[in-house]
Amino acid sequence: MIPFPDGYLRAVSERCKKNDVLLILDEVATGFGRTGKMFGCEHERVSPDLLAMGKGLTGGYLPLAATMTTKRIYDAFLGDYDEMKQFHHGHTYTGNPIACAAAIANLEVFEREKVIESLKEKIEFLEEELKRFYDLPHVGDVRQKGFMVGIELVKDRETKERFPMGLRIGFSVARRAIGKGVFLRPLGDIIVLMPPLSTKIEELKFLCDVVYEGIDKI
Repeated sequence: MIPFPDGYLRAVSERCKKNDVLLILDEVATGFGRTGKMFGCEHERVSPDLLAMGKGLTGGYLPLAATMTTKRIYDAFLGDYDEMKQFHHGHTYTGNPIACAAAIANLEVFEREKVIESLKEKIEFLEEELKRFYDLPHVGDVRQKGFMVGIELVKDRETKERFPMGLRIGFSVARRAIGKGVFLRPLGDIIVLMPPLSTKIEELKFLCDVVYEGIDKI
């Protein structure tokens, strides 16, 4: 859960264009509003040559992924069968109609309910809530990009020394949170918060309270 520094993606994109290198971005986790914009690359006005998307495409209801590409790449594989330009590859469940219907319905909700626009207030609220986590002596860093948060737990904040893996601090915090009605998925001792985009302000407050209390007690 480590965001790119500001300007990094833009610089990579410019280098790729200058050297005629294709830029491929994986937005499976960061797409569909997760970072506060429809896709994370929009924060730096970057348009990749290939973009992988999934997860949020169906609102999480059904597994579906898609790959977007530029016309230049599309045309490179477009031709008559005997030209042998196409990919001779496919998946058994490609284009599952039920998953595609869920994706279409989800995209309609995005447009009708102005999901991206409604996130701004909630993201700002979450940012304010996360500031108090630095009051906890074993929180080494708090990283946020929209509705993606990583709270890093360390043994020593000054040296960033980590806890021995055997202590399973992140797991212990998550297990305590379950008893409070919150399900977390830590990555080692990084407490990951990725609330649904539909989460209300009061629910964000409850989430942060439970995580804060759990870290404090553990």
